Amino acid sequence: MIAFAASMWGLIGFFVKTLSAEGFNAMEIVTIRVTAAAVILVLAGFLFYRSYMKIRLKDLYLFIGTGIFSIVFFNWCYFTAINLMNIPVAVSLLYTAPAFVAVLSFIFLKESINKKKLLAIILTVIGCTFAAGLNGSSTSFPAASILVGLGAGFGYALYSIFGKIALRTYHPFTVTMYTFIVASAVLLPSTGILGKGEMMMESRTLLFAAGLGVFPTVLAYFAYSWGLERVESSTAAIVATLEPVVATLLGVFAYGDRLSVLQFLGSMMIIFSVIVVNAKWPIKKQESTSLYE
Repeated sequence: MIAFAASMWGLIGFFVKTLSAEGFNAMEIVTIRVTAAAVILVLAGFLFYRSYMKIRLKDLYLFIGTGIFSIVFFNWCYFTAINLMNIPVAVSLLYTAPAFVAVLSFIFLKESINKKKLLAIILTVIGCTFAAGLNGSSTSFPAASILVGLGAGFGYALYSIFGKIALRTYHPFTVTMYTFIVASAVLLPSTGILGKGEMMMESRTLLFAAGLGVFPTVLAYFAYSWGLERVESSTAAIVATLEPVVATLLGVFAYGDRLSVLQFLGSMMIIFSVIVVNAKWPIKKQESTSLYE
């Protein structure tokens, strides 16, 4: 389910490219995404999941964590980093998230960091760097822009932490729905999207807004939350790094992008890290020397 979520996230470029061509900027597209998801989830809740729509007011901080500190904060940092630097470097910094998740999970969730997981994290960070197309150029960027890029990775990681805590009490549907309700409540009045009502009502925009809300958002986050309920946060974060692999393949097959040797190597490293962190190695039992067996 986590790999499925990562695959859905990898398709986001298809919808973003189309909505950008329609005249929406990056944060407006994020607002369209979270608002469409919130509307879809609320309707689904009233129709099928009414018992999962209730939360305790004292737990609202969890959804502020997933909705504002993660979704809103990481998107703002990510798009700001793209503007301050470039896409490959921003993507590489974003996918420091598994390392942040491993450390935060160790501190707050008491999850262990074993050798297998540490190896997978290292392979993931290096693999994402290669998959993003970072070619080792000597171009340098201000420290502030690097910190903003790392902020994207940190914000991205927070969903796994707040989400894991919330899933101890609430159903994955509840966590997903309130995450996007909170995020849309913050973004709608702050991005200026409300002033583009006529553009929003065009049939093509509505179609792609609905697609953006369903596939790489509602389905992806519900699947990730469902999987996160059953595995460690750090493992989930590593598996989710399949996203840039899918995004790279989308670029190759749908938009004719060329895949360099380093990008191919990086993709293979990501896939291998997912295998490493999930593999169950057989343990050879020591033969008994008992005379009674």
